[in-house]
Amino acid sequence: MPCAIHFPPKHTPKPKMANLLHHPLCSFSRSIRLALSECGVDVELNEEKPWEWRPEFLALNPAGTLPVLLLGDAAPIAGTYAISEWLSDTMDERPFRGFQPFPGGPAERAEARRLVEWFHQKFHEEVTDYLVVEKVFRRFGPHSTSPNMEAMRAGHDNLRYHLTYVGHLTETRSWLAGDAMSFADLSAAAHLSALDYLGEVPWEEFEAAKNWYALVKSRPSFRPLLQDRVAGFIPSGTYADLDF
Repeated sequence: MPCAIHFPPKHTPKPKMANLLHHPLCSFSRSIRLALSECGVDVELNEEKPWEWRPEFLALNPAGTLPVLLLGDAAPIAGTYAISEWLSDTMDERPFRGFQPFPGGPAERAEARRLVEWFHQKFHEEVTDYLVVEKVFRRFGPHSTSPNMEAMRAGHDNLRYHLTYVGHLTETRSWLAGDAMSFADLSAAAHLSALDYLGEVPWEEFEAAKNWYALVKSRPSFRPLLQDRVAGFIPSGTYADLDF
């Protein structure tokens, strides 16, 4: 009787870890870092300086903007909109961890998307662009300039309006878009965290917004962000303090 032949098991190579091109104080990058963590997607972070306009980076995203998600041999996924939708579309392919970027029915998902646009577009144009970009990013690149103080004053004024709106939402809902935390919360927290790093948020004047931010800030997904440091800028005293 012939002996059975045993073949060694085939070696299955481990899939390459995803890579995220980001910048520590880029609010768009921060929102995706939070979302990836909440969805259980492990990524290796690679800091990109978009003002350098590296040809290799532009080949991945001709727009020259962050973040960009690299998934092995797959095509790059560029921008917060595309990455957040990819996370939503591929939920069934990952171990479920309880977080959905756009939870609920059609109306609830539409509201979450509306607020994502609010923070990533309106808030960015009226606040982040006036404060973080003026204070930090204008220092870099071939045409470094001093901050525009008039723009920064406008950013401070606009921030109070937006913090009032955040407070209104949190006083009428469990989370910004409804009963469950969504990508809207992560988008808002990402912008506020970058401002908080620079000590630009008057939390003491906006208790409702502060209480909501404290809930998001205390989540495990936020811990890596609180360890971020940017050369030349010391984080504010409240930045890494969960009991601020």
